[in-house]
Amino acid sequence: MTDETVDRTILAGDIVPEPMEIMKTNKKVILGPGLRIENDVVRASKCGQLKMKASNTFWVDAYQKRYVPSRGELVVGVVIAKAGDIFRVDIGSSETASLSYVAFEGATKKNRPDVNVGDIVYARLLIAHSDIEPELVCVDSHGKKGKLGVLHDGFLLTCSLNLVRKILNPKCRFLSLLAKELAFEMAAGMNGRIWIRGKTFKETIAVGNAILALEYVSNDRIRELCDDISAYAAGFVK
Repeated sequence: MTDETVDRTILAGDIVPEPMEIMKTNKKVILGPGLRIENDVVRASKCGQLKMKASNTFWVDAYQKRYVPSRGELVVGVVIAKAGDIFRVDIGSSETASLSYVAFEGATKKNRPDVNVGDIVYARLLIAHSDIEPELVCVDSHGKKGKLGVLHDGFLLTCSLNLVRKILNPKCRFLSLLAKELAFEMAAGMNGRIWIRGKTFKETIAVGNAILALEYVSNDRIRELCDDISAYAAGFVK
């Protein structure tokens, strides 16, 4: 399912008629971040671009740097403390998240995971509520680790939440084009943190520069950006 952009920008307080028109047909409508309903009228609570999905889901794509945890999202965090059987993880939100040592694949009281303060972890939010501290797990719903867990070596970038959404958008060709030029690993967190690791330190930095530059590059110039980064990594200057 792909995102469809409603071709207009809205301001906080604006009335949003699109979801209301669907509501009149007695169809289910889901209002996401940036939208709220007051007296049967849908209004925007943020400034940004109105977006929708084919499943009648509407939200406002607004620029923000402070991450608000949402259940089920994948995040990249940094272990900042250990208290008993719990690790405290900084995920960029107003509160640190908790990560139990048993939230790793195969972890038991005798077989504890090798996690230390300062480690970078790729995890999924199990609990995310305004009244409860966030809780992370490094296994999926089937009990498998997959690619979740401690991320070794590599480089950690901090960027806007909009950039992460842009990279992960199925319509964005950035990752597929860059992968043809350079070999690298990446873990993108919805909290605005991206972990990358290339074959060499220089290639890792090149990939990081490409990711940060993408925020200010239009879709029709992504190919040019990837070519420039590839030339830089190869030792040529275009």
